Amino acid sequence: MSRQELEAMFGIDDLKKTRFAQELLEEGEILGKLKVIPSLLRKGFSVEEIAEILELEVEQVRQAIANLN
Repeated sequence: MSRQELEAMFGIDDLKKTRFAQELLEEGEILGKLKVIPSLLRKGFSVEEIAEILELEVEQVRQAIANLN
């Protein structure tokens, strides 16, 4: 179904409240944070500092760094 069809069935406010929509928003936020990691590394921040700054788990930062190579 298209977005328009779903909106017609449920209404936009109902869609925004779904678990699926919330997960997409959260995933988007995390992906945005992960894109900043290379810049922070170049500025000399440690993995732990980056995790704290971006409010991520240290392991998430390590995995993102491993995926850069």
